This record gives sequence, C-alpha cells and structure tokens, in this order.
Amino acid sequence: MRRGEIWWAGQGEPVGSEPGYRRPVVIVSANFLNESHLRTVLVVPVTANLTREHYRGNVRLPAGKATGLGKPSVAVVMHVTTMNRIILTERIGRVPDNLMPVIDAGLRLVLVL
Repeated sequence: MRRGEIWWAGQGEPVGSEPGYRRPVVIVSANFLNESHLRTVLVVPVTANLTREHYRGNVRLPAGKATGLGKPSVAVVMHVTTMNRIILTERIGRVPDNLMPVIDAGLRLVLVL
C-alpha cells in the first residue's frame, strides 16, 4: 500500500453519518507508516455523490482507468479515518499527481495543521 493509491474497502453497515458499505478510499498516511508493521492506515473515503464536492476541503476525482473509478467521485477529506488493512481488499487505481497536493491542502484545512 502506498500513499495516493485508491483501494476498495468493505466497511459494513454505516453508523450515523459515517461512510459505510463497500467503497473506494484514498490512502493518505505516509509511506513509512504504510510500509511498517502497523495494521492500520489513514484513509479518506470516496463517494460518487458529487454534492459533497462543495464542502470545503473535499476534492473531485476523475473517473477512468488511472483512478479505477467508474464515475466522477469526491474524496471526502472531512471524513479522514484510520482503517484496518484487512478490510482493504483491492487496489483499483491512484489519485492523479496533480490532485494529491489538493487532498493534502484539504487535510491541513480540516485538521487545522
């Protein structure tokens, strides 16, 4: 697993406003953590609900072979979370290089860094 990759995650039944079900997620943790013995990674969930694009910090992702997304989607940066690697089932693509800095800016915004 590498930073910027997009993976399928099986999250089960959603609780409240938390994301759930099977959905893509973007790995956002540093590679030194991703390559460690830790069982968890930091991720940003992805949704096909384009209305989420208008929330500050969220980032629109294109559909296509490179991302592995079937339709334009949104990285919901405000829902950054820790996830156990065991539920990350398949690497489907990668965030375009020009959009990872935008996701990073969103993380700085929502985490007040």
